[in-house]
Amino acid sequence: MSDENPDEGLTYAATGVDIDESEAATAALIGAVGEFEGDYAGLIDIGGRYLALATDGVGTKLLVAEAIGDYSTIGIDCIAMNANDLVAAGVTPVAFVDYLAVETPDDVIAERVGEGLAAGAERAEVALVGGETAVMPEVIRGLDLAGACAGLATEAELFDGEARDGDRLVGVPSSGIHSNGLTLAREAATQNHEYTDPFPYDEDRTVGEVLLEPTRIYRDVLGPLQAVETHAAAHITGGGWTNLERMGENRYVVDDPFEPQPVFEFIQEEGGVMDEEMHRTFNMGTGFVAALPEADAESVSDELDDARIIGRVESGSGVSIRGLKL
Repeated sequence: MSDENPDEGLTYAATGVDIDESEAATAALIGAVGEFEGDYAGLIDIGGRYLALATDGVGTKLLVAEAIGDYSTIGIDCIAMNANDLVAAGVTPVAFVDYLAVETPDDVIAERVGEGLAAGAERAEVALVGGETAVMPEVIRGLDLAGACAGLATEAELFDGEARDGDRLVGVPSSGIHSNGLTLAREAATQNHEYTDPFPYDEDRTVGEVLLEPTRIYRDVLGPLQAVETHAAAHITGGGWTNLERMGENRYVVDDPFEPQPVFEFIQEEGGVMDEEMHRTFNMGTGFVAALPEADAESVSDELDDARIIGRVESGSGVSIRGLKL
């Protein structure tokens, strides 16, 4: 990735999303309601097992869907963002409910959203057990889609959430930009292009289609990770590679990450975005990371077709990747 632009270029904060402010607001909310059990998912001991709950939405990826009139995949993103958070805790997703808020009811759009939810549920192996559609013309412009996912885990299946010095980091590729950072990505992509323009790195697809590539659902990594001594895992979403710090106070050295897909080079070049900002905002080609002992890391890497050891855990702090210190 190039870092030749002497100016700062586009930043996530400048396009309207300040991660520090967002984290401060989240901390204020948590402070008002009390601490939650769990990090990626709330955990409730129901006797012999834990019930886990996660909630999330699709974000401004919806604006890309609106711009090109394609709502068929955003349901996959909605389920993925929730199910992946459960997987990062060592929890098996089992059920999902959605919340669709619209400015004006539209049967065709609702059907397309439903198709995506059905496809996402199949990939995550969850049951769609209900949902709600609200018509709120004075609150919503267009539509918003969010949901909540429930999962179950035994004490032995849960990851304790604390990586250890000496652990290896096993990474799994992303499918593209996933469903975070789209506020920055949209601004960069439309500096010189329309969503309907051919994507410069693959002219069989449009810019909008590449941005809408559905989030990968990491349900397939759960069994192998639960079968060994996995200490912690991270779903690389908002905050990009700083998500590794959610696995505990350590230094995370990533010396063999997966190559970023062309969409990231496109965003960086079009927006003049600095390398550090890219890695603090996007997954940059790697969507899921787990920390576990070396022998177990090798076992999981062998079992999963596209996983590999991408780095290690050391004493210290921060994340080192591609010559950056985050």
